[in-house]
Amino acid sequence: MKRTPMTLRGAEALRAELKRLKSEARPSIIRAIAEARGHGDLSENAEYHAAREQQGFIERRISEIEGKLANAEIIDPSTLPNTGRVVFGVIVELEEQEEGVRVVYQIAGEDEADIRAGRISITSPIARALVGKSQGDVVDVETPGGMRSYEIVTVRYG
Repeated sequence: MKRTPMTLRGAEALRAELKRLKSEARPSIIRAIAEARGHGDLSENAEYHAAREQQGFIERRISEIEGKLANAEIIDPSTLPNTGRVVFGVIVELEEQEEGVRVVYQIAGEDEADIRAGRISITSPIARALVGKSQGDVVDVETPGGMRSYEIVTVRYG
């Protein structure tokens, strides 16, 4: 099966969520199901059915996270040789050529992407355009607002 790149921070966040689901959410929903069972007829017990539905959601999420972690290729950019090239996990500072606006992004895994936090997915158009390029290069990116050009100002490896 194909390995999925993930930063160390992303893997730790998934592990923390998995731990919370297994140690808090799962036991809590089991107690809620037991309590709802105590209310009698299960065929008409809305609390029971809601708790079972929630249990299904929790179990699916646990399974999903375990699968993602099993297939993850965890990359710590601080351990990579600093070639100056844009690779997975690096932090890049870009200057938009037309407006002169600077932005800083970390190239992260799909599950880690959060534009407000400055993390873009490796599969995003801008990340795909940046990978393999170096400081000083200008890249053109097709965005929903049209074609944009960015200069790579800096590349930091962690």
